[in-house]
Amino acid sequence: MRLTTKGRFAVTAMIDLALRQQSGPVTLSAISQRQNISLSYLEQLFGKLRRHELVESVRGPGGGYTLARLARTITVADIIFAVDEPIDATSCAGKTDCATGTDGKQGICMTHELWSTLNRKMVDFLDSVALQDLVDQQRLRQIQEAGQANGAGVRVNLVNTPTTTVKQSAAANA
Repeated sequence: MRLTTKGRFAVTAMIDLALRQQSGPVTLSAISQRQNISLSYLEQLFGKLRRHELVESVRGPGGGYTLARLARTITVADIIFAVDEPIDATSCAGKTDCATGTDGKQGICMTHELWSTLNRKMVDFLDSVALQDLVDQQRLRQIQEAGQANGAGVRVNLVNTPTTTVKQSAAANA
């Protein structure tokens, strides 16, 4: 089981879009440059995201993409499934024909339930993380980095839970 670049790039691009859409539609070329993702690859991903009604396209001058729903209602699982990213740790793709014994009988391998349970837990976890949670984390990280660059001594602590609770503590070192 692995999460390929398709899922990772889709999540990254959606965070980028959500961070910047308040200024209007975001172009894929801008996301491509900022995130170092091929423009043609983003076009493929955003076609799928649009078909799953996670993003909307705006045509014409000043066009680009915006979120089709509020970021707090879009989960990481929504994004990954929209781009056809399989999340499956079983060797049989959930078909229960993962073992063929030396006697030629097909059936379920001894670890099938383990991997099936892992699949459910992964989906549950990814479904518990909203795009807004990731956007908030990124904004806090940017504030922290800006504070460190300016010598302001800002420290931000992120606490990750299934519905990410964000705590911020800032202390100016004078």
